[in-house]
Amino acid sequence: MPYTSDVAAAEALNDSYKKLTSEISKVVIGQDETVRLLLTAIFCQGHCLLVGVPGLAKTLLIQTISGALHLSFNRIQFTPDLMPSDILGSETLDQERNYKFIKGPVFANIILADEINRTPPKTQSALLEAMQEYAVTIAGQKFSLGRPFFVLATQNPIEQEGTYPLPEAQLDRFMFNIWLDYPSYRSELDIVKSTTNDERYEVQKVISGEEIQAYQHLVRRVPVVDNVIEYAVKLVHKTRPNTELASPDANQYLEWGAGPRASQALILAAKCNALLNGKYSPDIEDVRAVALPILRHRIVRNFKAEAEGISVEDLVKRMM
Repeated sequence: MPYTSDVAAAEALNDSYKKLTSEISKVVIGQDETVRLLLTAIFCQGHCLLVGVPGLAKTLLIQTISGALHLSFNRIQFTPDLMPSDILGSETLDQERNYKFIKGPVFANIILADEINRTPPKTQSALLEAMQEYAVTIAGQKFSLGRPFFVLATQNPIEQEGTYPLPEAQLDRFMFNIWLDYPSYRSELDIVKSTTNDERYEVQKVISGEEIQAYQHLVRRVPVVDNVIEYAVKLVHKTRPNTELASPDANQYLEWGAGPRASQALILAAKCNALLNGKYSPDIEDVRAVALPILRHRIVRNFKAEAEGISVEDLVKRMM
């Protein structure tokens, strides 16, 4: 959709964001922060990993967001016997005995990868190519995926038996690692009231794929002053133990720190966070607002931190 200026586009994005959150709140109650981060990732062309115990509406949240967007949506339930071809598609013989490629569920704009850690690395790596390259390779032939394309994956942190933890390289591809906690007492009262009656809420479609792509380009054009970029890069360097800018906590409690993708994600997400809050340029507070879900899955604690019960969240907050 053409706009007279980037300021007009920024105002349109802010307006669309308010409409989206209003539509999503009809179905999903008490997850405002999670909705903000998910929509931020979408406008930044990033992927999200949602971690939470069963029953916190992770799947419902993603389905509701896809319902508010004019985008195609597919859900993939990951299981130990899932093969790459079950995700990507495969070649079959048609009636004339010619090979024909049948597209798999990955050929959609939004992919819900449900319980992604329940499938073996071979299948996880098939999704990795799609996330990074926006294309898949079948029988030596490359097929491009439609844009926009987002992978929103879920994980259950409780039951680890029979699971395949995501490797660090694949975790790094996710822009945000969003931790869903139990709802507050008041929120749970509202959830029970709204879900135990016979009413069904219709979520209206708010934004088209073309608008999302326009907003993604807009986010990248947002100007950032040098001191904000320096703060973001310095924050990432603080997480790297035994380096020049490492914090004392990193040297004492971390095995590995975050890589350059974290610095890029911090600035992109800070730009989007500023726009969603009606500002035209991010400040240090915008970087802090997105730092935890960006760094949470990119730093690795050592044995000392685990033994003393010091969490990743504690370490990130100290470094900020």
